[in-house]
Amino acid sequence: MSDTTPGWTRDQMAARAAQELQDGYYVNLGIGIPTLVANHIPDGMQVTLQSENGMLGIGPFPYAGEEDPDLINAGKQTISELEHSVYFDSATSFSMIRGGHIDLTVLGAMEVAENGDIANWMIPGKMIKGMGGAMDLVAGVKKIIVVMDHNAKDGSPKFIPECSLPLTGANVVDMVISNLGVFRRPDHSSPFKLIETAPGVTAEQIAAKTTAHYTS
Repeated sequence: MSDTTPGWTRDQMAARAAQELQDGYYVNLGIGIPTLVANHIPDGMQVTLQSENGMLGIGPFPYAGEEDPDLINAGKQTISELEHSVYFDSATSFSMIRGGHIDLTVLGAMEVAENGDIANWMIPGKMIKGMGGAMDLVAGVKKIIVVMDHNAKDGSPKFIPECSLPLTGANVVDMVISNLGVFRRPDHSSPFKLIETAPGVTAEQIAAKTTAHYTS
């Protein structure tokens, strides 16, 4: 997205998601745009990042030449450790997630439905490596934020009435942050509400690019 294009860049979307963090939170960041959230944790705020491949306390991305190929996150990106970082096996990691000990996760998605369903793990007919930890995250984490482009590359909406792709979770998404705006719902029985538009974007433009029902 160029500087003249209305809406948020990927980095700005991640920065907006970081505004939802709170001091003391344990947070899991999905692959893609969500990993950028780590660059925007407010100064002075204590947030502990968890990776489902077995690490609690993830440091910043390393500088070129300082990478450790054995130290990666769940998306296979090289990361760094902190003084308080700890390591554990997958069983312990998923016990943290399934046991409700992670406060918030930020995930990408291919589709989000108006009722909070999310599809982000496979496209039928495409080769995939596996479902990963997304299904556990949406089932066990207290708050689910999706960060995604509002529309697919062909222009089709990604915030839609009903997911057409295999679901990762049903009625689980609490907030959607796209390059056009922010949608939130107070509980899982309420509709999403458009609470914020990105700079240069109008509510009418968002409505024209969205097929999901929401309030404003």
